[in-house]
Amino acid sequence: MNAASPAIAPPRLVLRATTAADLMIPNPLSLREDAAVQEAVVFLVEKGYSAAPVIDKAGRPVGVLSRADIVVHDREKIEYVGAYRQYAGTAGAPEPLGRGFQVENVDPARVRDVMTPVVFSVNPETPVQRVVENLLRQRVHRLFVVDGAGVLVGVISTVDVLRHLHAEEE
Repeated sequence: MNAASPAIAPPRLVLRATTAADLMIPNPLSLREDAAVQEAVVFLVEKGYSAAPVIDKAGRPVGVLSRADIVVHDREKIEYVGAYRQYAGTAGAPEPLGRGFQVENVDPARVRDVMTPVVFSVNPETPVQRVVENLLRQRVHRLFVVDGAGVLVGVISTVDVLRHLHAEEE
């Protein structure tokens, strides 16, 4: 570009949505608060999620479980049994486990024990400006969308907001 040519301004981006309902992913997959942490690990990994809403029996969000929550829990809670011996048949004497084998205690923790017990939510009619303000002010990556009874009906992530940005038409 030479000095004489005018600079072309990139198109302005606009958010093409008016309410939280326009932005949300409806009927999100969620975790039960009484699910085992090991179930939650499988769920997050298989779905490729970084976090998921946690709901009670009535379907109301009670928290969020993130991979970071699990890493912190895992670092603090895993214990291995040191002196476990296997039994060789009914009459055999206990023998040490073979080299390279170990026995892990099953983690009794439930999702409710590990999750972040904070819920940031909006209703489906919340204007998008307020949705974006809430994401920024609360410094969160997602908001839950709940109906009048407080039941989870959707989730809005920062990526969902970006997905609705489009070049302004002239």
